Amino acid sequence: MHQYPQRPRPDDQPSYQDHPPQGHGGRQQHTQEYPQYGQERYDQPPYDQPSYGRPPAPAGYPHDSEPPQPRRSRRRIWISAVVALALLLGGGGFAAWKLDWFSGNGEAVTFGKNPPPAAGKSDAGTPAAEAKPSGDPDVLMPTGPKSDFKQTTKLDDGTIIAKTRLTGAKSGFEGDVWVWAPKQYDDPKYAKSGFPVLIALPGGNGFPANYWSDRSLGLQKAISEGAQAGTSLPFIVIMPVLNPDAKYYYDGSDIPGQAKMGTWMAEDVPDFAKANFRTYKSRDGWAFMGSSSGAFVGMKTVLQHPDKFKAVIASGGEIVPDSPLWKGHQAEMDANNPEKLAQKLIDTKGPEVYINFQIGTKESGKERMTKFQQQYGKGPIKMTIRDIQNGEHNGWHYVRGMKEGSLEWISKVLKAPKPEAG
Repeated sequence: MHQYPQRPRPDDQPSYQDHPPQGHGGRQQHTQEYPQYGQERYDQPPYDQPSYGRPPAPAGYPHDSEPPQPRRSRRRIWISAVVALALLLGGGGFAAWKLDWFSGNGEAVTFGKNPPPAAGKSDAGTPAAEAKPSGDPDVLMPTGPKSDFKQTTKLDDGTIIAKTRLTGAKSGFEGDVWVWAPKQYDDPKYAKSGFPVLIALPGGNGFPANYWSDRSLGLQKAISEGAQAGTSLPFIVIMPVLNPDAKYYYDGSDIPGQAKMGTWMAEDVPDFAKANFRTYKSRDGWAFMGSSSGAFVGMKTVLQHPDKFKAVIASGGEIVPDSPLWKGHQAEMDANNPEKLAQKLIDTKGPEVYINFQIGTKESGKERMTKFQQQYGKGPIKMTIRDIQNGEHNGWHYVRGMKEGSLEWISKVLKAPKPEAG
């Protein structure tokens, strides 16, 4: 096991807000221990650089950036290739099983197969008719236009994580989005049902990729296993980039003069999901989950748009906006501050929203969450805090917390897909 430092938040960077330093939990310095991928070593990043305005950390920090792509020597690569070839030639199923993870990567993917036409109702070669919604008026069939998806990885159960490029019609921002649909989505019994959507946001800059799209963190597997066990809904998972670049945090907000990341997150990403998947019209089918800076954006968006989103799992998150780009825009920053948004929701008496904080017992920040809960966890704001025993500030441990109870918690407040009888 190697020691990888948490991205430092420089002390000389102004926060441009009226809150004490403890409001910056996800961006303060930590030193954590993370699992190895194989037995490879990774180059140490230049962590003496400031977090604002420096190049992004190298891949491999699920609390902050993307899972790693190990650097291997040519000798090791050739040895691995020879071993894999020997296993294949010898009928080794293990090698074939491993290679299946990557088979089809880059190929076109279609989510949601149309049901076959009834016997005698269609000539050969005629496309199957689109499924019609069930009797539930809340079901929203895909509105189109459909996006072009390319496979990025395959899970053990055969489900696919795929990527597309989205130009937001309302924000004007163009960025990558990864998607995953559970096995139930292609089950004919659910062909007329909507599915709940979980928008998963990474920590750190969340650019140019979203680390929740990496199978090694186990988010999609946790949902699949939970759905099988009856402790989780079979969520569609949408994984957009969090920021427009790796230089600044944009707090998931429309900061004046900057890319409209608040509109991207609250409008364009949900519209994209509705265009491509069977979803729900009401907020009962929409939620966020996120870690660190992504947890802040998810919580802020739910409090800011309670008419569109109902719940959030916020892991190791921050409480207040602190992008340096807010300087000179105090009123706009206040309009994106969860403290002020929560109080406004309390004053207007709803609608109800559900916030589930997750925090590892080996990371700091619980006192911020507790204070926020004590002050704002009342009226329409339903709030819980889940301790992850021996948990640190990283994606693997946050997924463990989800498996231990947070997935079941959020599944109880969102709408489940409904299969047809028989």
